[in-house]
Amino acid sequence: MPTFAVLKDTDFKLVSEFAQPDGKKRLSLGAALSDATAFNIYRNPLGQLILDPVKAIPASEVWLYENSQALASVKQGLRESAEGKSVYRGSFASHAKA
Repeated sequence: MPTFAVLKDTDFKLVSEFAQPDGKKRLSLGAALSDATAFNIYRNPLGQLILDPVKAIPASEVWLYENSQALASVKQGLRESAEGKSVYRGSFASHAKA
């Protein structure tokens, strides 16, 4: 099991009571699902399960998350833009290749 904390919030709410798996041991999660594209599944020795939602990152964008300096720069730029610190420099359309 990873060394980081799986539980990031302990405010759980009952979504479905006494849900039973079908013949193939599948459970319908329905409304309990978020907009995640996949889940990491954790089980403890008592058999309790935690579904930790994850989203996939396109392979072409993984480099950004592997480069902490580049990611910090992007986050800083987004933060400054949200704070209204951006400066309009005009259109760059004339530099685009057709």
